[in-house]
Amino acid sequence: MSARFLAPILVGLVMLVLWEAVVRTAAIPPYVLPGPILIAKTLVSDWSTLWPALIITLEITMQALAAAVIVGVALAILFSLSRWIELSFFPYAIILQVTPIVAIAPLIIAWVDDVNLSLLICAWLVAFFPILSNTVLGLRSVDRNLLDLFELYGAGRWRTLIDLRLPAALPYFLGGLRISGGLALIGAVVAEFVAGSGGRESGLAYRILESGYQLKIPRMFAALVLISLAGIAIYLLLSLLSHLLLRRWHESALSAEG
Repeated sequence: MSARFLAPILVGLVMLVLWEAVVRTAAIPPYVLPGPILIAKTLVSDWSTLWPALIITLEITMQALAAAVIVGVALAILFSLSRWIELSFFPYAIILQVTPIVAIAPLIIAWVDDVNLSLLICAWLVAFFPILSNTVLGLRSVDRNLLDLFELYGAGRWRTLIDLRLPAALPYFLGGLRISGGLALIGAVVAEFVAGSGGRESGLAYRILESGYQLKIPRMFAALVLISLAGIAIYLLLSLLSHLLLRRWHESALSAEG
């Protein structure tokens, strides 16, 4: 466990030291490539500007992730109950997934009057498919012997769904949730870039655009650092949730503990 955490930290520290050394040795101006120390100082000095923007981006991300969970799980259950419904609607979910969000974000922003709602829709479109596809896979990956046992004891479709299919699909759902957490953040940032809305109610993407226009490159890098840290934090929290829910019965968590 120590090596698991210390190894990437040491590699990261070495890369930061090399980055700072290259910037200082080559005398690269900060408006081209700022060093890690300057970025850290900018993160502290501009915290009053970056922190509210981070909160806005995280709010959109969390709302999109929650909507993706609700819609994705509901559709997955519906698909598992009716093969015809799955065959009819699943291809359209695939179409939404493979369509680049950059291509349809301007349309959504133009059609929806509320900017925050349009950003939420864009982030949700990116995030919901992994939850849908993984949960559908989990609901259909139930042991056939257990299905026969439930049928032998006269369990109905809903009883089988609640007592057998949903618990069996939980690891698959949690795997999709970890993927969707990062995708929701990406969708929110991309949508903010497309919207380009300023003012107080603006996220980190707009602060990056604003910094680029004003040639405040250290602030741009500081905003990028916050986005990366937010993505890492979301993944770690969802991984912790997955471990807590699976640690006592699922092989993936048991092997990790062993």
